[in-house]
Amino acid sequence: MPSKKVAIVQSNYIPWKGYFDIINSVDEFILFDDVQYTRRDWRNRNLIKTANGLLWLTIPVEVKDKFDIPINQVTVAEPGWAKKHWTTLSQAYAKAPFFREYRPVFENLYLTMRETHLSRINYRFMQTINELLGIPTRITWSTDYGLTSGKNEKLASLCAQAGATEYLSGPAAKGYLDEAYFAAQGITVSWMDYSGYLEYGQLYPPFAHGVTVLDLLFAEGPRAKHFMKSFRQPLA
Repeated sequence: MPSKKVAIVQSNYIPWKGYFDIINSVDEFILFDDVQYTRRDWRNRNLIKTANGLLWLTIPVEVKDKFDIPINQVTVAEPGWAKKHWTTLSQAYAKAPFFREYRPVFENLYLTMRETHLSRINYRFMQTINELLGIPTRITWSTDYGLTSGKNEKLASLCAQAGATEYLSGPAAKGYLDEAYFAAQGITVSWMDYSGYLEYGQLYPPFAHGVTVLDLLFAEGPRAKHFMKSFRQPLA
């Protein structure tokens, strides 16, 4: 049986560089979007750098009194959010070395955004960023597969259905992931390591790693992958 590495992660809005390192490290990346939406999380927001410090960009969503709503059913609350986000990004990164190069791509994405579901919005941004970084990984949805109950059972089942021999997990899952259960299904578990990232030419010190990957793209352009771990390319 050929080896196949899979990751299963909830969709995030313009995620940080580590999210794309996970995508680039696997053969198939499954968007785990049939699980419960979590408030004040990365699903609908992310951080950017500004002259006045870190700033949250947040997509307003309709989740009031919808405590068990799955991520893939969350919808946008304000149709004008995309134009506002693009205005803020343009102001924050106007002086970044590669903002002008990527401006047409992201300006078009934001100003033509007509998606009303958060999952689809996140997917559109992820696709665009994957293309810019040259990440060829296959992207699927958890709902493409049969679903079962139980946290470990659901993840292992998705891996098995995808033909995975290895499951790559983020370190936050160490508190609940049962590696023995996965091993019993013939699936090894490996862990993403987010330590040791290099600093790059980020605007507005002090340096912050946990911001959107757009910060890295606007700062370093085609050299962005040199500051990520999965590409393993030496700095020129």
